[in-house]
Amino acid sequence: MSEVRVRGRVETGLKFHGETRALRVKMVLLGSSGVGKSSLALRFSKDEFKASAPTVGCAYLTQVVCLHDATLRFEIWDTAGQEKYHSVTPLYYRGAHAALVVYDITKRESFIRAQLWLKELEKQYIPGETEVVLVGNKMDLPDDREVSLQEGRSLAERGGLLFMETSAKSGEQMNELLLTIAHRVKQKTREDEKLAEWREAECVNLNQGDTPHPLSFCCSAGL
Repeated sequence: MSEVRVRGRVETGLKFHGETRALRVKMVLLGSSGVGKSSLALRFSKDEFKASAPTVGCAYLTQVVCLHDATLRFEIWDTAGQEKYHSVTPLYYRGAHAALVVYDITKRESFIRAQLWLKELEKQYIPGETEVVLVGNKMDLPDDREVSLQEGRSLAERGGLLFMETSAKSGEQMNELLLTIAHRVKQKTREDEKLAEWREAECVNLNQGDTPHPLSFCCSAGL
């Protein structure tokens, strides 16, 4: 086992034949145009926020996260939300370890569309292999809310999904979300599968511990 420094902390990574490698994690962001998928991806990858034009086709970013017993290299696929790209989107989310279905809490129509995305995903993923997460973005705009927290939570509970509200703009709940996904994916992935050729690298320090806060998400499937 090797030590990987995480912004002032020391974490334990996986070491194979003298190199630290990472488990490859394909994570795809799905949802209507304008819900903030690109902003979420940028916040995940660079911890930054900036206004962006609608994604054309698909954008790709990465982030490395260190847990106490594994290093995960997230390959983040930000898909276009416009209807004209809908037919090609399955090409990007097939084989994903994690799929985030995103809606804008200030736009009810995006919440309705999120339910259609969830139905579409059910045709593609194998239960138990893909971590599906419902994400209500833009929680920094509470006065404009059109979708209640309970509505989002109830939809996730009916499907046995993880659920969290976030703000890509302020960064609120973003670290908690990524860390939760990392732990869930790690539980489902054997350490000897899909190892990336990834040498020792700087990892993101998501919180002071490596166990998600029990109230940071809901899941009816059981943790």
